[in-house]
Amino acid sequence: MSSPLVVIGDSLLDVDLVGRAGRLMPDAPAPVLSDLAEHPRPGGAALAAALLAADGHEVTLVTALSADPAAERLTALLEDEGVRVVALDHDGSTPVKRRVLAGGRALLRLDEGSPGRIGGVTAAALVAIRGASGVLVSDYGNGVTSVPGLRDALSGLRSPVVWDPHPRGSVPVAGVHLATPNRDEAMSGEQAAVATVPIVPTAGGSPLARVSRRAAALVEEWQVQAVCVTLGAGGALLSRGEESPSIVPAPAVHAPDTCGAGDRFATAALAALAGGAVTLEAVQQAVAAAAAFVEAGGASSYGSRRRVETGPGVADRVRAEGGTVVATGGCFDLLHAGHVATLEAARALGDCLVVCLNSDESVRRLKGPTRPLVPQEDRARVLAALECVDDVVIFDEDTPVEAIRRVRPDVWAKGGDYAGAELPEAPLLREWGGQAVVLPYLHGRSTTSLVDLARS
Repeated sequence: MSSPLVVIGDSLLDVDLVGRAGRLMPDAPAPVLSDLAEHPRPGGAALAAALLAADGHEVTLVTALSADPAAERLTALLEDEGVRVVALDHDGSTPVKRRVLAGGRALLRLDEGSPGRIGGVTAAALVAIRGASGVLVSDYGNGVTSVPGLRDALSGLRSPVVWDPHPRGSVPVAGVHLATPNRDEAMSGEQAAVATVPIVPTAGGSPLARVSRRAAALVEEWQVQAVCVTLGAGGALLSRGEESPSIVPAPAVHAPDTCGAGDRFATAALAALAGGAVTLEAVQQAVAAAAAFVEAGGASSYGSRRRVETGPGVADRVRAEGGTVVATGGCFDLLHAGHVATLEAARALGDCLVVCLNSDESVRRLKGPTRPLVPQEDRARVLAALECVDDVVIFDEDTPVEAIRRVRPDVWAKGGDYAGAELPEAPLLREWGGQAVVLPYLHGRSTTSLVDLARS
């Protein structure tokens, strides 16, 4: 078994209060929210640790924890994800950030929690750091990265270290493999801890050229191996101090909530480096992972893998916003034009499309021992890359009945010829007022015919 990944940093409790805004207050130009639902999740360094654990990594989180109800709630969330917590004493109160959302957009944020003294580094923390296969420093400016002893433990560490900085935090330790400030963190001259090298304006200098110069200057200032400035929809700029940095473009995504994208980027970069990737490869994987994370709902969709028993995050979000959830299912082995036509037609029936995908074992029971030709992870990834697909849920049963029950779609779209006959899923849909519909196949396209053609 490989050594665990370690996340060091400031943790907080994030709570989303999601409601439906249907009217304004009669005495003020403010929305009235109804049907409020509370969704707690780990925040800050705790979110980074939870994301890595959800990806299947063994994770240890070194963080400061207070003795209060918010910390207890946060610890329980981390335990649910399988994260091992090494706590540093904190005599303040746990930071809590509450966002009020409607229509997928934040209306208000309420912050609470007070800073306090953080106890010194513990022996358990030092053991975890020295035995890590990779370390992510997730700095949220609340003091953990300034604890005496932690910086010494990171200095000279052979395992890859990714440092995600914060304006109020500490300068990265010299020798760090990759520092990942966002554009504002890298460019603001007022943030002394993050950007101590002044920007020298030049006539006609483009914004990208200014970011490039700043990244190169930070490589020298921080004495790190590389600086990657994340640019949101613009992707990322990777500099090792050279005049011509690498640009990694981001795929287009359609989502209003980017909360947590930086954490997803940093965690994906660390996992890639710990797995042996070179820095540019790690950044490419991190850009793709952050884009997929935002497309799936960002931090608001946290825990959708664990919440599969009650429905995926995308479906929950669309339903909370009053939208129509559409689902369809199948094996989708060797995706072809007929599949795409059916999926596009299904997506046109509502506001999101969830594909219930047969697992490899399910396909073998249905199609025989030579199928599937493509493993479930690859089939799911290809489906998720389609613009018309919003989420993919893999199920192990022979039929999608239980998956449908978990997703609870408003519309179940089934491809095939069922003229004059009721779909077998129709009675299930009626339990919650859903509707089953038939989408005719595109004539002459099938996986079986493709397989037969290839064999001949």
